[in-house]
Amino acid sequence: MLIIPVKEGENIDRALKRFKRKFDRTGTKRQLQTRKQFTKPSVEKRAQIQKAQYIQRLRDLENI
Repeated sequence: MLIIPVKEGENIDRALKRFKRKFDRTGTKRQLQTRKQFTKPSVEKRAQIQKAQYIQRLRDLENI
């Protein structure tokens, strides 16, 4: 659970901004999105291979 202490006289928008930043850094939202639906291990592996091929292609074009 995230706890954001709000100082006396502090603007609520500033406290909300601190909360959002802290929430993003914990990775909770990303974790919830991945749990939302199941992806087969073979599909995940294929996606990793495609990403690696794409990055390698960019590096090869950069070196040419």
